[in-house]
Formats: sequence, C-alpha cells, structure tokens
Amino acid sequence: MSTAVTEPPPALPEARRLSPRKRRRILLTAQYAIFVAVIVVVVLVINWKDIHEYFLDEKVAKNLWPQVLTVGLKNTIIYSVSGYLIAFALGLVIALMRLSSVAPYRWVALLYVEIFRGLPLLLVLLVIAFGLPVAFPGLEFPYGHYGQAAFGLALVYAAYSAETFRAGIQAVPKGQVEAARSLGMSQSRATFTIVLPQAFRIVIPPLTNELVSIFKDSSLVSAIGVIANEIELTKMGSDAAINSADSTPFVVAGVSYLIITVPLGIFVRRLEARQARKR
Repeated sequence: MSTAVTEPPPALPEARRLSPRKRRRILLTAQYAIFVAVIVVVVLVINWKDIHEYFLDEKVAKNLWPQVLTVGLKNTIIYSVSGYLIAFALGLVIALMRLSSVAPYRWVALLYVEIFRGLPLLLVLLVIAFGLPVAFPGLEFPYGHYGQAAFGLALVYAAYSAETFRAGIQAVPKGQVEAARSLGMSQSRATFTIVLPQAFRIVIPPLTNELVSIFKDSSLVSAIGVIANEIELTKMGSDAAINSADSTPFVVAGVSYLIITVPLGIFVRRLEARQARKR
C-alpha cells in the first residue's frame, strides 16, 4: 500500500518576506498616522471661536486676579497641607497599631481603616460639620471651618496613609530587627531607629501621590458651608462662572490646581526612578 507524500507549500520569494523589524516599523508608522489624523480631525471640528469666548475670555480671567491666588489657592493649600500633616501622623500611629502584638490595638486599627476607606469623603465632611455639633452640643473645632476641613480630610486619608506605612514597614527585612534585638535593643527602639527611617524612604513616593489626591479632594470642603474668605479654588471658580455666565473661571481654577499637582507628580516620578536605580 503506497502512502502519498504531502509536499510542503512553496516558500515565499525572498523579496516578499518582511523581517520582524520591518513589520514593527510599518505598524508604528500606521499608529502614528492614525494619531495625527485624529488630531487633525479634532482641530478642524472644534469651534475655536466659541472655545475662546466661553472658556478663554481674557477679561473674565483678569477679573479673578489676584483673588484666585490670595483666597482660592491659599485656602486650598491650607486645607490640603493641614489635613495631610494630621493624616501623616495619625496614619503612622494606625499603622503601628496594625502591626502591634496587642490584639485590641490591631482590631481597632483594622476597624478604623476599613470604615474610613469605605466612606466617601463628602459624607465624612458633612457629618463633621453638621452631625457632630448635634451629637456633642458645644463642640467647637479650632479655626472654625479650617479645623473641620482639616479634620475631615485627615480622617479619610489617615486610613490610606496607614496602609502605605504598613506596607513600607513590612518591606524592611526582618533580619535587621532581629539583629538589633540581639544587640540588646528593645522592640520599640529598633522600630523607631532602624525600621521607620528605612520605611519612610520606601513610602515617600506613594505618600506624595496622596498629597496630590488630597489637593484635588479639598474641592469638597465647600459642602460644609464656608464663607467668602474661606472658599477654595473649585468654589471660587463655580461662583465666578455663575456670576459671569462664562466657563473661563473653571479653566483658571484648573490651571491653578495644575500649578501644584504637576510639579508634585514630576517629583514623585523622580523619586521612583531614583529608588529603582538604587535597587
């Protein structure tokens, strides 16, 4: 019984074959061409006259200065930085409680993290501003709305900072703590002199990202009923847009946020790159 032999298909001519490098070059060229085409279409379709009139009106933008800096941006920085500093300290305490050998400390810290990571920041601010005074008559926060805003921001962001600190502390090799204990150091001294300094270097980039987030979330402070000289950038832009029937104030407020957040983002990327080189 004879068996038919299947001949392989004829090979493509050498001229018709494409090397992986050429195929990749063609693919990249096509992607760049599509990207340029999309940009051109968008530029041609946009109504630049209306964009300039309703979003880039120089007269409306000029009327916001210098209040956008002396009131809006200043208050945004005050709310954000004060809340961040409290969250930094409280988050470190919560992280140490989560890693404590005392079980009640761990339970309280875990409960705190789960609650405040699950609650919306807006709800927390409203409860602090309108709920706590009812539950605790006579309760007054220092610095009024500034204190309420800082406390609300800190409560929520301390939960995130605690998890960041916990991850950084656990990233430090346990052998270093064991070596310190063998030299006669107490657990607390080893933690504060050996573990925490190394953990801080690890968590600086993610903690800086949290600072960027808290700057943006400070826009929710207006919900607690701040007065005119306490408004932040978003509230200032919203009020000015309503009064002028123009959207330029939103653009001014957005640019003011970017003045803070973009340099912070660049700083974070450089820190991450520096840590990657060290590793």
